[in-house]
Amino acid sequence: MATANEWATEGVRFLSCEAMTAAGADLTMEELLGATDAAWRDIRRGAAYGGKSVLSLPEQSFWALASVAPFKRQFEDERLGWKLSCLYSVNDRYGGVKVIGANAFNRNLGLPRSSSTILLLEKRTLRLLSVLDGTLLSARRTGTYATTVMDQFTHESDRLSIFLFGTGPIARSIIECLDFRFRDRIEEIVIRGRSDEGVDRLQAELTGRIAIPLRVVNDNAHLSSCRFVITATNSRQPLFEDRELHPHALTMHLGGDEAPAAYLQRALRTGLVVCDDMAFVSRRNSQSMALHFSRQGLSLEQIGRLIGVSELSSQADWDLGADRPICVTCVGLPMLDLYVAQASYEKYLALLDKVPRPAGADDPSSD
Repeated sequence: MATANEWATEGVRFLSCEAMTAAGADLTMEELLGATDAAWRDIRRGAAYGGKSVLSLPEQSFWALASVAPFKRQFEDERLGWKLSCLYSVNDRYGGVKVIGANAFNRNLGLPRSSSTILLLEKRTLRLLSVLDGTLLSARRTGTYATTVMDQFTHESDRLSIFLFGTGPIARSIIECLDFRFRDRIEEIVIRGRSDEGVDRLQAELTGRIAIPLRVVNDNAHLSSCRFVITATNSRQPLFEDRELHPHALTMHLGGDEAPAAYLQRALRTGLVVCDDMAFVSRRNSQSMALHFSRQGLSLEQIGRLIGVSELSSQADWDLGADRPICVTCVGLPMLDLYVAQASYEKYLALLDKVPRPAGADDPSSD
């Protein structure tokens, strides 16, 4: 008999995180990175494409509720990021739609900051095949950006330290992905979180799972010695000052308004500035690079190419000969979600075919 975590009707499977884990269908790190590597190859050759819509809700209307108003002080330095998002994409076999609901206040309710649901469709008919709990899948796919950026913008001979701002699920995925693919090239990962509780939780989750040494800090004193800096927070304001960075640091921004204007100006003037997709970053307008232009009444999408901003989605070979700052902003491409969901679904079906099923297990009338 089908369960509440996994059931089927008219061929559609509804798969929770628990059902995937119980079936042994969680993607290994090798499978996860293989899926996103394939996505990037197909994105760059035009075989996978998609779009993104975001409905941002006004924070003042949330704080106007008397029941939550006393908690507002907790979020003086953090955006709620209260929004409803829809990401949609297709490749040669599947279509995918990811729906995301997010609000940082959710943590006060014991809930994830954001929750995702992924609809996987057959491409030609666009009929629904599966509905997957995408919350963990989404965090894991975002973490793979760290391996993509390190692969693209560092030399194989480089050994470096990494400074990571953030301790949430994405930070965990970043560390796990880097440990799997680049542990021999990373001397240590320096972690700075917003709270001791978040740092303690992250360390507990990673204990015994990774080989890269971790160093927890409460300030930016080690920032200048780290050649790769990753920001994965929901900050309202910059997390560092330009003078604190290594002058030729590679930075990757995954969260909010995390980078100072002085650094962005220096990177635009003397370095290499890259977005995963310029239009997506510009239209979302929640990260430092897009905000740097919109605050001046300009549009990153309109003038980015004119001033030399590049895209991960269209280029794979970079001139790394000169020492210069490299600033990469990633907003999250829907095609990556599609390939991770596809790999998860296909692994689940392959395992299902190997296990005898009780009579009526896929018959909704048996429930």
